[in-house]
Amino acid sequence: MSKGAVGYPFVRAAAGLATGILLYVGLPDWYDLPWAAFVTGLLLLGWGVGRSAGSVLKPVRAGYGIGSFLILLALGWAITYQRTASNRPDNILHLADTLQAYEGVIVAQPEERARTYRVELDIRRGRYWRLSAGRAHSLPNWHPLSGRIIVYLDRADLPMPRYGEVWLVSGPPRPIDPPLNPGEFNYKRYLSYRNIYHQQYLRPFQRQILAYDPPNPVTRLATVVNRWADSLFTQQIGSRAEYGIVNAMILGVRDDLDADLYRSYSAAGAVHILSVSGLHVGILFQVLTLLLSFLVKRPRGKLLMAGLQLLILWFYALVTGLSPPVLRSAGMFSVVIVGNAFGRQQQLANTLGVSAFFILCFDPYALFSAGFQLSNLAVAGIGAWQSSVYQAFTFRHRWLNRIWELTAVAIVAQLITFPLGVFYFHQFPTYFLLANPAVMVLSFVLLPMSMATLAFSWVPFLNYGLSWLLQKTAWLLNLVVTQTSQLPGAAWEGLWLSPEALLLIYAIILFGAALLLTRNRAYLWATCAVAVLLAGLTIRDDYGQRHQRQLAVHFLPHRTAVSLTDGHTATLLTDLNTTDTRSFEFYLKNTFGQWGVSNLTVARALADSVSAIPGYHRTRDYGLWVWQGKTVLLVNRLTGRNHWRLPAIVDYLILRRNALREWNQLNGRIVARHIIFDDSNKTPLTDRLLVEAKQRGITCYSVRQMGAYVASLD
Repeated sequence: MSKGAVGYPFVRAAAGLATGILLYVGLPDWYDLPWAAFVTGLLLLGWGVGRSAGSVLKPVRAGYGIGSFLILLALGWAITYQRTASNRPDNILHLADTLQAYEGVIVAQPEERARTYRVELDIRRGRYWRLSAGRAHSLPNWHPLSGRIIVYLDRADLPMPRYGEVWLVSGPPRPIDPPLNPGEFNYKRYLSYRNIYHQQYLRPFQRQILAYDPPNPVTRLATVVNRWADSLFTQQIGSRAEYGIVNAMILGVRDDLDADLYRSYSAAGAVHILSVSGLHVGILFQVLTLLLSFLVKRPRGKLLMAGLQLLILWFYALVTGLSPPVLRSAGMFSVVIVGNAFGRQQQLANTLGVSAFFILCFDPYALFSAGFQLSNLAVAGIGAWQSSVYQAFTFRHRWLNRIWELTAVAIVAQLITFPLGVFYFHQFPTYFLLANPAVMVLSFVLLPMSMATLAFSWVPFLNYGLSWLLQKTAWLLNLVVTQTSQLPGAAWEGLWLSPEALLLIYAIILFGAALLLTRNRAYLWATCAVAVLLAGLTIRDDYGQRHQRQLAVHFLPHRTAVSLTDGHTATLLTDLNTTDTRSFEFYLKNTFGQWGVSNLTVARALADSVSAIPGYHRTRDYGLWVWQGKTVLLVNRLTGRNHWRLPAIVDYLILRRNALREWNQLNGRIVARHIIFDDSNKTPLTDRLLVEAKQRGITCYSVRQMGAYVASLD
């Protein structure tokens, strides 16, 4: 029996489970699929066991392996079905009536935003309005309900909500909007993987605290420890920049992190250090292994060392508030620690398989988390290739060797994760090799020092010394990152990968690595073939982008955003505030990235400088844009009797800022081929006008209801 066939059983188990999860997400209504896979798997498994019965040496049987895989596939499908909250009949998603009020408990640590608190509520019961005979009436009794809601509570000088508070909330939540712009981040799908389908914005008078009833005592303890650590860092670290970094790295809280500093970390390729993850647990594990290695030679020293490692690792998990990425990694390293303590030989691939298997059993939707994918890929790549890269060069000096070892880790991790990073985040840090070794060294100092600062916070003088060192380490880390991010061409932005291109790039990486390790010529031909396919796909996409000519009326909440695109050049006309970069990055940036726009001009719709746009004429009432034979009219208001000098027929009429209140206002004034309402109009007004337009036979379009309006001008 070959080692490759049996050496990694949990890798195969995790692969089978993941396949079942993917099948459920793609085919959620195929209820016969898991039963067919389970029965077929049992038959194949029984046939394989029967054929090898009585044999001293158990040969590898294809039926045995396929049967086990099908059983695990069925298990993955069933677990995902069971863990999907929308399958519960009492879930709020199936409620046909309108909620009047509901009772819910806070089930996650609240987050502090600029103007609101972000809170996750788990509904327990609700009271609804029911329609009968065309009239709505309130049902007198409370009814059991389930579901999780994201609530944004207006701060209004209110104290931070606590995990476990039971709220009575008035008013109905609304479903989370799907992405309304091309390429926009799918926030609705992201939250659905966490079984959240609704959100609600609350004023203080809309909620009442009924009780304090934490649903999980362990999570309650974690939130208390997290808040204690936050207050301690607030008190002992003076400057906001350093406090924000420590808070992000240790507690997983980015509320106090400056936006410019975050962009610096992103440009330097060190943004991963700001999210509590498996990397932090791995650093802590390595430092603990180094510091406690003297115990190994003592009687029962391995067991004592394992106990201390587990204690500190899980204390760190509590400090982070039991962050899911830390829980995943702490579980994996706990397997490693226990195995080492009992002298069991560790195989990284199988350990990773154990971790992934149990994580997916508990949370099957973790499979779609970027953090889960990136961390598992990085660990797998480091385990497979880091040793080979490290051995390619040797240095006489010990510290040079250590720095090269860290650099080899960064190279392998970046190589294996950069396609996925580009796919999700659409940028590539050019100087990651320059920043990451220094960032890793400082992280090896900062993380254990943070734990020491917490552990010895009660010791006079020592606590001040540790906090001073912690603050200076964070300052040096910020300095390294900001200086790197200011280098010319620090970040290659605007990158876009399709799912097909992502798979082809990974095929090239895997075939190329196999070629270097085995020198087998077959992998050379495979690498060349996939590279040709990728080149063809890239040329096809670039050709389409070079010849695109289109008008777009984008969805931008309560704002106007109109763009004209010609090839890789686009002009965006908007009334978005210049300081509101977050809205642009969330709603619009990915659209232009997907279209391959490398030259974007942004003009403000109400600014005087907007007249510098070729073909654009602006008055107080309207703006007329003539572009390559097409006319675009943006109307601000239709009041007054001033004569408008317009073409006989306008190609695109964009109504904004509640300019149109009755369809008769257009009579004798504007004739348009296409009528579009942007989201600067009030929703009730637009909804009424759309109903009236249907009755009158007028064709029109609303970006709030239908998503961004995109028209090809070819």
